[in-house]
Amino acid sequence: MINKIDDIKQLEGFIKEDIYYIRIMSLIKAYGCKYDFACFYRQIDENDMITAIISRLDGDYTLCFNDNADMDELREFFTVMGYSTILCDKSFEFTGSFDDGAVMSTEKRVERPCPYCEIDRFPKLMELFNFVDYDTADFEAWYVDISHRIRHGCARAYTLNINDEIVSSGIFSSIYNDSAILSAVQTSSAFRNMGYASALITEMLSDIRGKVFLMREMNLNEQFYIRLGFENIGKWRMYK
Repeated sequence: MINKIDDIKQLEGFIKEDIYYIRIMSLIKAYGCKYDFACFYRQIDENDMITAIISRLDGDYTLCFNDNADMDELREFFTVMGYSTILCDKSFEFTGSFDDGAVMSTEKRVERPCPYCEIDRFPKLMELFNFVDYDTADFEAWYVDISHRIRHGCARAYTLNINDEIVSSGIFSSIYNDSAILSAVQTSSAFRNMGYASALITEMLSDIRGKVFLMREMNLNEQFYIRLGFENIGKWRMYK
């Protein structure tokens, strides 16, 4: 049975150390269950054990499940509810088109000093937004969301600067129980292949005590992240 929850305590007893769990739990920690645009669901079996958890932010869903999840019920849920996207492990098979890629993680920490640069742990978000270039994303919506997450300790933003100019950036878009999801890694084209992104990411990793996860496109940046201590642990899929 899948039901909507109204308290984070209703997810107690379900723990799965993967990128989807961190994403969902970080979101509910940031927003709670009081907003219509952020909703959370759980699937329970006949013994009242939680077998899957789901978040919805506007029309975008994230799904995390264990080996006992009722896949048919989950497919029916998304069919009835409708969606813009569903982010999940590739083992959840659903109809429709999708993008996919690799999930990587690391618990390793290394030092990679970078002279003549400065790490800003509290960058101006408008400057960060313009640097990353979020395509058609609306700045106001992005700003409200990321600033809210940062205030609640569920996200962090970083830039690496040279002479007060942003050279590289990264965001922990989700943080929960000392683990985090790395995203929005970007380096100015004029400063690529100079070690700046590596220096920034290793500095970011030092701020997280647990695992750090990331999603990457299947054929991009694998060796770059392996050199930073990441390893491939699975594959993500986003239905759309």
